[in-house]
Order: sequence, then structure tokens, then C-alpha cells
Amino acid sequence: MLHMGHKIAVYGASGTTGRFVVAELQKRGFTPLPFGRAQATPDNPTSLDQALTGAAAVINTAGPFALTAVPLISAAERAGIPYVDVAAEIEANADTFARGSTIPAVPAMAFFGGLADLLVTATMADWPTADSAHIAYGLSNWQPTPGTLTAGAVSHARRNGQRIRFHNNELQHHSDPPQTLQWDFPSGPREVIAEFSMAEIVTIPSHLQIPSVTSYMSTSAAQGLREAANRAEPETFEVDVRVLRGNEERRMTAAGRDIYAISAPLAVEAIDRLLTGRFKATGTASPGAMFDAADFLNVLPTVS
Repeated sequence: MLHMGHKIAVYGASGTTGRFVVAELQKRGFTPLPFGRAQATPDNPTSLDQALTGAAAVINTAGPFALTAVPLISAAERAGIPYVDVAAEIEANADTFARGSTIPAVPAMAFFGGLADLLVTATMADWPTADSAHIAYGLSNWQPTPGTLTAGAVSHARRNGQRIRFHNNELQHHSDPPQTLQWDFPSGPREVIAEFSMAEIVTIPSHLQIPSVTSYMSTSAAQGLREAANRAEPETFEVDVRVLRGNEERRMTAAGRDIYAISAPLAVEAIDRLLTGRFKATGTASPGAMFDAADFLNVLPTVS
């Protein structure tokens, strides 16, 4: 569906994910309104209001989202337009849900947080509750962008260097040493780090009755994160989701290439659905709560 004439503001448009989002908007017939901190800053509401003038919606790709999300949601409320971001920061997403909104707002509509939330929601299907959800990331490598590193540093500081998990229906800070194990991905076994928590430990519990949500990251990707360098070759990925209830297990997997590029179709599809009335929640909601998860995933050819 083409949307000629619909103008979409993109905050952080010059960044890695922002450039992918601008290109995806153009591909689908939207008119991007790119802007960044040179035009508007989170501490200047007037500048944000000016940047959103004429926009039908806004996509926030500018981290750290601990600094940008709430001010931009406020600006979107003043403009009366939907808000979507690609935040992977656990604490920033928790802040967004805690704040709420008067306009449709979807945080973490990206590879981390949003994709897993959609997968788990679709996997749950008719189950009203489950015992646990497990999300394993099989990345060939991970070369984080400067924005990812900055956002990660903010989150690390906010939790005083501790690790974080979602267990017994709550976010828990802890200092337990990381544990490794073998995960049987569809493509074969990989070594992963357990409790390598990502944004889905906030998005999934925001609307699904699952008391324990655990993420796992391939050790090859975790090593790359510690040895950050310029992105040369985009990573391949498998996101393997398992939801457990009693003796039953349900599973769904998504696979593809480039974790930053895939955030663009996720965010733009969300905007498309918000502007065409294809959503089912009001205010702030996770991707799986805002949209029909199974139908949304149909736009991604790599889900099985």
C-alpha cells in the first residue's frame, strides 16, 4: 500500500537505523521528514513541535532513548499524531510504559524487543497464560553502531553495572555470573549466554501473562559486542522463540540478515497500520498488544 502525501517525521534520520527507516518510508510511498539534534533537542519542546509540523506520525530512531523517548512522545501528543520508536534500552522502555500516552505509542518496534514480542504473542495464540518464554538470538556476529554503544552505556550506568532479568513477574537486578549453554537452533546448535536480557523482558510482560521471560545471546555475537568495530559485513540472525506451559511447548523462529536493517520494515509497517486503523489498543502498547501479531509477522518472509 502506497501512502503518497503522508509525511512521517524521523528523529535521528542520519543514524544507521534512521537511514534504513527513511529508505523504507520512501519505498512504501511515504514522504520522510528527517530531523536530528541539529534541528531539535529533547530539552527544547518548541523545537520538537516545529520539527513535527505537518507530520502524520513520528518514528524516533535517536538514542539514548532514556533521553529522547518521553520528550518526543510529549511532542507527538501535542501534535496529536502516533509515535513509534526502535528503543532497545530496557530501562527506557520501562519508562515509556510507566508514563503512558494519549496517542497511540509503540516502543521497541525493532529487532530487539518488538520482533520477539510479536513472535511470542503469535506463538501463545489461544493460550491465556504460559509458564515461561525463552528467546534465543543466534547472531553470526554483532558490530554495534555508536548509537547502540551509547545507549548501552546509559542502561549499564542506570543499573549500576548489574545484570537484569524478568523472573517471578518482576524485573530483578542481580550480579550472578553469566552462564553458557547449547541452544538447538533450526540451523544447528550454538553456544549462547543465558539471561542476556534485551528489551523483550519489558515488552512481553507488559501484556502477556508469563511470569518468566529469558533471553539468550550467541557467544559469537556477545564477543563482537565487546570488540566493537566499524560495521563491515551485516550479521545473519535466527530468533528462536519457545513458550512453555506445563508439559507443552510451542515454537516459532525468524531468520534473516542485518539486525539494523530489519528494524526499518518493522517500524514502518507499524506506522502504516496506525495510520490505516489496523491496531487494537489505545495509548502506549507493545507491538504484540497494539497489532495482530500473526498478521503482522506475515509481512516478514522469514518467520516459520
